[in-house]
Amino acid sequence: MKKEELINTAIHAALEAGKTIMTIYEEADHGIIQKEDRTPLTKADLAAHSLINPLLHATGIPVLSEEGRNIPYSERSKWDTLWMVDPIDGTKEFIKRNGEFTVNIALIQNNEPILGVIFAPVLNMLYVGSVEYGSFRLSSEMSDITWEKVMKFGQKLPLPKAHQTYRVVASRSHLSEETKEFIDSLDTGKQEIELISKGSSLKLCLIAEGTADCYPRVAPTMEWDTAAGHAICKGAVKKVMQYSRKEELIYNKENLLNPLFIAQ
Repeated sequence: MKKEELINTAIHAALEAGKTIMTIYEEADHGIIQKEDRTPLTKADLAAHSLINPLLHATGIPVLSEEGRNIPYSERSKWDTLWMVDPIDGTKEFIKRNGEFTVNIALIQNNEPILGVIFAPVLNMLYVGSVEYGSFRLSSEMSDITWEKVMKFGQKLPLPKAHQTYRVVASRSHLSEETKEFIDSLDTGKQEIELISKGSSLKLCLIAEGTADCYPRVAPTMEWDTAAGHAICKGAVKKVMQYSRKEELIYNKENLLNPLFIAQ
């Protein structure tokens, strides 16, 4: 399939998953259970996974999803191209009903994210990024969204800088002591440091927008948490670097746990 067709497939899958998620979001019972790693899982996660996977598999490219993660490395190590999916990034935010959760879909090629789609259903905001074409955001209230419409009507990222402070974006649910120490150690000259709290991969979207200047992550994340946002950052000429090394994050590793990182 052509690159544009792959982008359109990812956009369609994210938007359709968002519709399914929202029907469950409004229900009183989210069907919450606890996974082996003690993180929450809802029936919305499973419904979105079941919707997204066949749409992406139709492209002929294998899929690695958070809710279908148990694919042996001996098998996926042979994949030079794959989809990486988090059906709901920010399940805790979904449960809290604060709206700060997303659908994440990324295309990985040779261990690098080359395409990312992030949809925030409650916020009605779609982010699409490609290393080749750049990154954009668009209100999802527009009908029949395609990649062509995203490029024509969306806002190109990064946006013009409108803040005077040095903005550091951090997690609502995972602001660790190490993150606080990192923020305290920042040397920003005469710029005042402003902390922005945000859930899910929206933190990486803020970096791509230029709405925030730095996102230090010194707490655990998985590859599907960051892949789509990383691609969108790359399309906006931003970097997601390993915390202790001058190398970008890579994907489809044997251990799917990310190293600590800084996006800026």
